[in-house]
Amino acid sequence: MSRFSRLCLALLLCALPVVAMAGAGRAVWTWEADSYAMVKDPSVAQEAVAYLQSQHIDTVYLYADAYQGHDLLVEHPGVYRAFIERLHKQHMKVYALLGSAYLHTENYVLPAYRRQAEAMFRRVVQYNVAAPASARFDGANLDIEPHILDEWNDNTRERLLADFLDMGDALMKIKREYHATLAVGPAIPFWLDGIELEWKGVRRPVSEHVIDLFDYVALMDYRHKAEGSDSILSHAASEIAYADHVGKKVVIGLEVSPNELEKVTFDQVGPKVFEQALGTVEQALRNDPSFAGFAIHHYRSYRNWIERNRD
Repeated sequence: MSRFSRLCLALLLCALPVVAMAGAGRAVWTWEADSYAMVKDPSVAQEAVAYLQSQHIDTVYLYADAYQGHDLLVEHPGVYRAFIERLHKQHMKVYALLGSAYLHTENYVLPAYRRQAEAMFRRVVQYNVAAPASARFDGANLDIEPHILDEWNDNTRERLLADFLDMGDALMKIKREYHATLAVGPAIPFWLDGIELEWKGVRRPVSEHVIDLFDYVALMDYRHKAEGSDSILSHAASEIAYADHVGKKVVIGLEVSPNELEKVTFDQVGPKVFEQALGTVEQALRNDPSFAGFAIHHYRSYRNWIERNRD
């Protein structure tokens, strides 16, 4: 290749938009309105799947509960079957996303709401029982966060975290009751490793109780730099090490949505820095068996963010 040709090729590559590079798996949280649009409208589904593939996203956390007075998973399970089959044909996985600001599911950690939490999860498990293998959820992601309750404070946090663990224990019992194979795990903040709690007679960091209880965790590791103090790697270190030890999985969750606290999101630093950070994290964790890729929060913000940063 001539020097001129190499220069032209280099210029061409520089002009291409930044997209995700193949490597560790990537999931995306997909909330109520977008999830319902995808399962209800085949044209929306087709366009969304093509876009996700272009970004090398291989797992969709697909909202699977009630929204605006309807619960499509119960009322029209066929639309979920068709969409999940579409993704599976493209070698993508689908996790049922359970938890909703719309439904105020943060309350589900409270004992008074335990039946609602169990019913929410049982609907997904029963859907899988009735669906053909090609249309079943591969997993479930629980986004039910006790720390957003109004009553959360230094005096109540241990009780609320114990309630959260009790809720998770009840859901995992349902999984065992149905002999379900879907992977079940919650989204948890990285700082749970700094809170010790006695639960079922054992005192240890809350993060370790959670990792022991579930199949995996999606660690909300919301920082916009990979290394150093107050970084993605520093905040994930204890969870990765413990999950390595007990044979569980950790997905590193990252934020691209706007936030007043700049360090928690890649919103301002842009996709190029995002890709560089993910490459650094993946390289650092490549020998950790617990590392299970990344999850991006969230589908609509991610698309808007990519579009805003196009040259």
